[in-house]
Amino acid sequence: MTDASPRKPRRTTGPSPLAAAPILGLLLIPVAAILVRASPAELARQIQEEAARQALALSLATSTATLGIALVFGTPLARVLAQRPAGGRRWLELAVDLPTVLPPAVAGLGLLFAFGRRGLLGGVLEWAGLEIAFTPFAVVLAQAFVAVPYYVRTAAVGLAALDPELEVAAELDGATPAQVFRSISLPLAWRGFAGGAALCWARALGEFGATIVFAGNFPGRTQTMPLAVYLGLERDLQLAITLAVILVGISFVVLFVLRAVLREE
Repeated sequence: MTDASPRKPRRTTGPSPLAAAPILGLLLIPVAAILVRASPAELARQIQEEAARQALALSLATSTATLGIALVFGTPLARVLAQRPAGGRRWLELAVDLPTVLPPAVAGLGLLFAFGRRGLLGGVLEWAGLEIAFTPFAVVLAQAFVAVPYYVRTAAVGLAALDPELEVAAELDGATPAQVFRSISLPLAWRGFAGGAALCWARALGEFGATIVFAGNFPGRTQTMPLAVYLGLERDLQLAITLAVILVGISFVVLFVLRAVLREE
């Protein structure tokens, strides 16, 4: 029995693979250069240093806290983006996307002018006995400002792809909005949520510019791994290389998991 299914035509012409070599080199050679400079023995020694362990622990803790903020407060916003008509969604999307295109230093300056001691909300925070700037909480706020939009946009795309009739049918059957989301929206759009969470966490882990302006670079207090790499270029190059290798490794794992999650079945 012959297979009568149509076959996709093969391209007979196209760009030479050599045309992609310059950009591939630009993307891969710097990463390879970091890995080549890293000695396994030196990595094992440097990871035991207190500065490396503190930076690693703070980065993992603050990135996870940022992801928690995204899940709790970003999910309702993602649902609003997915359900609003296109006309009423335009300005809301602009507000969500703006932090992703702002220069990091500008984002940090905005946070400082908003939540700093002399900032827009500084008087209210001082009255409440709260100090945010140059604290670990400032690290989380800086990461959330630049990273949460990645979760919101990706989750919103996943929710927008759902058939709205499924949710309407569940509501007609008496399900509450929370039950509809838990039983229908979340299981069907889980790829969007998972992909957005991975992007958000990875972006928070690599945040540098807004953090150094708003939270400072204090070892053991606000110094995350990217900030420790920056300081290590002046004081301890091997420490900078060690933390850079760790960040490259984590980034690779996140991308691998993200591609696995978003891969079509």
